[in-house]
Amino acid sequence: MLALIGSGEYLPPMEPVDRYLLNQLPGPARVVCLPTAAGTEGQARLKYWMDLGVEHFTQLGVQVEAVEIATRAHAHEPRLVEPINLANFIYLSGGKPDYLYKTLEGTLAWEAIINVHQRGGVVAGCSAGAMIMGEGIMGMRGVSEGFGLLPGVMIMPHFDEISGWMVRTARLFAGKRFTLVGIDGNTALVQEGETQKVVGIGGVTVFRKDGSQRYAGGEVVELL
Repeated sequence: MLALIGSGEYLPPMEPVDRYLLNQLPGPARVVCLPTAAGTEGQARLKYWMDLGVEHFTQLGVQVEAVEIATRAHAHEPRLVEPINLANFIYLSGGKPDYLYKTLEGTLAWEAIINVHQRGGVVAGCSAGAMIMGEGIMGMRGVSEGFGLLPGVMIMPHFDEISGWMVRTARLFAGKRFTLVGIDGNTALVQEGETQKVVGIGGVTVFRKDGSQRYAGGEVVELL
């Protein structure tokens, strides 16, 4: 299961979304929170995301651990990767998507995250953590490569906070190559098998070559 969240990680409005994801697990939850996208923002910010994630999931009554993977060296460190291997729910919080991708790409940590996904666990990414899951990552200078867990898709988080000109720019960046998917705050686009649906209080907007369509909570989303 893949969960892409627009914004709001670890905050009270996200509790219904996270409870939904936890309930899909076949056994007891073992959550690992990764603050990697904030790796350039200093130790205080890393600690903030780690503490917030642990507090949030502890209040939800599940086993949780935050692991400080902030550099490529960390992402290759077996001691830090081992908790990911033992988990069944990985949560990537927000920050810089380009840094997050470059830090994880080709590392033991990313291999472990993919293994969680392939054996039926949950991989959740918020904001930057959501953007890297598409095939393209939108940035100030254009579009760079993503991990492609959603092929042919480019993710635009914080969609309910974004102005019209930014959406138009993103659509230009997406061009004919990518389907642009806008995800509102406190909302997840959840992929279960071959099906995607909206979970949360907001919506998901899909911009295809032939137009756009808005999906509300509980609705099945057609991406391509």
